[in-house]
Amino acid sequence: MRDRRDFLRLGLGSTLASVAIGYLHAAAEPQIRRYVRLGKTDLRISDISFGSASSSDPALVRHAFARGVNYFDSAESYRGGNAEEAIGAALQGKRDKVFLTSKTKAGASDTRKDMMQSLEQSLKRLRTDYVDVYFNHAVNDVARMQNQEWWEFTTQAKKQGKIRFRGMSGHGGRLVECLDYAIDKDLVDVILVAYNFGHDPKFVDKVRHTFHWAALQPELPRVLAKAKQKDIGIVAMKVLMGAKLNDMRPYENGGATFAQTAFRWTLSTNYADALIVSMTDKAQIDEYLVASGEYKLRKGDVELLERYAGFQLNSYCQPACNICESSCPHNVAIAEVLRTRMYAVDYRDPWLAKSEYASLEKNAAACLTCAHQSCLNRCPSGVPIATFTRDAASRLG
Repeated sequence: MRDRRDFLRLGLGSTLASVAIGYLHAAAEPQIRRYVRLGKTDLRISDISFGSASSSDPALVRHAFARGVNYFDSAESYRGGNAEEAIGAALQGKRDKVFLTSKTKAGASDTRKDMMQSLEQSLKRLRTDYVDVYFNHAVNDVARMQNQEWWEFTTQAKKQGKIRFRGMSGHGGRLVECLDYAIDKDLVDVILVAYNFGHDPKFVDKVRHTFHWAALQPELPRVLAKAKQKDIGIVAMKVLMGAKLNDMRPYENGGATFAQTAFRWTLSTNYADALIVSMTDKAQIDEYLVASGEYKLRKGDVELLERYAGFQLNSYCQPACNICESSCPHNVAIAEVLRTRMYAVDYRDPWLAKSEYASLEKNAAACLTCAHQSCLNRCPSGVPIATFTRDAASRLG
C-alpha cells in the first residue's frame, strides 16, 4: 500500500509540477530574444520593433521597452507629430539604451533648409539631439532621391551630430526603381521597405495554382539581395499583408497566431535584418514578441499564410505593384488611395487613413463622378479598383 501511496503521491506531484511549469511558461512575459546587426550601421536592434504610425501612447512605448524592444520607428507625420512626442516622453533617461528613427517626405524640389527644419522639429518632439536613422519617407519617385539637396542636407546633419545614418523608406509605386537608384548611388545606409510573404515569388508560385495569383513584385527580392551585398541595413514593414488579424483567429492552432507566423516568414527569408510593426495595445505587443528569435517556419505555417492569402486575394492592393496606374484618365494615385483605404478598413485607424489621404496630390475625388471606369479589370489580383477608390473618396475625402 505504501508503494502505491508513494506512487500516487509522486505521480500527482509530477502532474501538478508539469501543470505549474506549463502555466508559468504560458504566463511568462514575452521578451525580445534576439538583437540583430542592422547592416553596416552596426546598430544591434530588436528583431521585432516598434512602429508608431497608429499610436501615440507613451504607456505602449514603455511597455515595449520593458519587453526588450530597443528600436522605435517614427515620422514627423505620424499622428500629427504626437507619435514622436509619445516616444520622446516615454524614453526620457533611456536614450543610451534605444535607437530612434524619424522620417520626412523630402521632395524633388525641397531645399536642405526645409529638410533641416523638419529634422529639428522632430528632434524637439523626440526630446533628443540626434536620431540614429533619418529616412526620406515613402519615396515613390526617383527624382526625390536625385535631389542633391537631400544628400547635402544629410551630410551636413551627420557632421553636426543630428543624424547618424541616412535611409529611404518605400511602399508605393516604382519602389524597385527607387531602391535600385539609391543603392547603386550609395545614398542609403538603411532601407525600410514593404515586404511580406505575398512578395515571395516561391510562395506566389505555390498559391497561384489555387488562387490564380500573379507575382506582382518579382524584382523586389533581387534588389533586397543587392542591398545585402552592399551591407545596407534592411527593415521590413507591412509584413502582415493588410493586418486582418481577427479573420484568422478561427484557424490559429498550436498556440501560434497568424501575426507570429507572418513574422517568422519575414525573419526566415534572410532579406530583412528586422521588422517593424504598428503596436497599438499591450496584449498585441505581447502576442507579437512571442515570435522574436524564431527564424524557421513551423509545421502548418505555410498553410496558414496560404489561407490568409486566399482571404485577401480580391481586396489587398500589393505595395509597389502599380500595374493599374496608367489606366486612369484623371491620374488618380490608385495604389496610394487604396493604401489609405486599407488603413481605414483593415487597420481600423481612421485618423491615419484620413491624414494620409489628405496628403495625396491626386486623391480619388474624380472617381465619384467618373464615367470611364477604365480601371475595371486592370488589377491582376481582381481588386475592384473603382469600387474601392469611390469608397475611399466617400470615407476619407
